[in-house]
Amino acid sequence: MAPKFLPGNRLTLLNSGAEYFPALIRAISAARHVVHLESYIFEDDDTGRAVADAMEKAARRGVTVRLLVDGFGARDFPQLLQPRLVAAGVQAMVYRPDIARFQLRRHRLRRLHRKLAMIDGQVAFVGGINVIDDLNAPYQMSPRYDYAVRIEGPLLAPIQQALYRLWEIVLWAKLNRRYRLPVHSPAVAEARGEQTAAFLVRDNIRHRRDIERAYLDAIASAQDEIILANAYFLPGRRFRRVLRQAARRGVRVTILLQGRVEYRLLHYATQALYGQLLAAGIRIFEYQSSFLHAKVAVIDRRWATVGSSNIDPFSLLLAREANIVVLDVGFAENLWHSLGQAMDEDALELPADSWHRLPWRSRFLRWASYNLVRMLIGITGYGGKR
Repeated sequence: MAPKFLPGNRLTLLNSGAEYFPALIRAISAARHVVHLESYIFEDDDTGRAVADAMEKAARRGVTVRLLVDGFGARDFPQLLQPRLVAAGVQAMVYRPDIARFQLRRHRLRRLHRKLAMIDGQVAFVGGINVIDDLNAPYQMSPRYDYAVRIEGPLLAPIQQALYRLWEIVLWAKLNRRYRLPVHSPAVAEARGEQTAAFLVRDNIRHRRDIERAYLDAIASAQDEIILANAYFLPGRRFRRVLRQAARRGVRVTILLQGRVEYRLLHYATQALYGQLLAAGIRIFEYQSSFLHAKVAVIDRRWATVGSSNIDPFSLLLAREANIVVLDVGFAENLWHSLGQAMDEDALELPADSWHRLPWRSRFLRWASYNLVRMLIGITGYGGKR
């Protein structure tokens, strides 16, 4: 489905938790009617407790507060935070809590990976930042690197619809009679700015490929420059092909990826693709200062996306995701400058021949990791030739 771009928005780019969490907590603290939040992770740490405190206070003053977290990403939430939130009047539910470890059944891999918030139908947040400290404790490094966007304007309407729709689905699936279905009062959707944007989701019904198609269409039409920053980058064949085609027609293609090992199998699987990407003239930077968690892109300094969707099979084929796509030179250049600073100050560029410098054992390990990931995806029924 083609993105539905809506003009008249006011969009504020938020860089990592240091900017996102104060803005989110301020909005919750000022709420008068409804707070609605979704998060893959909701951790019982200083940040999680600060957000939980704001939600509790809002509920106690009569605000309807809804919270939906993922059963895998927030698997400790029902024991650690949910009881106190429910006691304060927060409507808190868990998406697919029945996790059976070491089972690769397809439905168990369909996680809620979105990070969305809506307050009073007047302001929303979309991005990749979970409710968790981004200081990477106990590691001694800089805060986790990620982005979110604060939104006012017509884009609020589709965001509210997506939040309400999933809440209703979970209510019906759980036969939950404690919480009422949300009243569909319209979001405040009049123009608040001059920026044009679209809200995209990935689900397993009507919007299976919306986010991927938006990327592919933008890359295919790029004329000057493509910058991708992604925490988990394992694109399919078609995605890699359009990137190489863009590089061959003279577009400058740069990819900022994870330099620190967080999940070894995925890290090595991604590195297996370096040889063909570098050979096509694509520049690759590895972020070194901390864990890279961003899922953003800027194309030709006028098209930009920020959201929760990685460019890997789990995000593009399995999880519920949400991104915004922005057609605005000012917003795109702001993100472009931020990414440029990160690459200049906190990342290392790989030499074009870095793949061939590796010992054959290292290259074999990386290709074995890549093929193992593909096999695991294939077992779930989502392999194919993508």
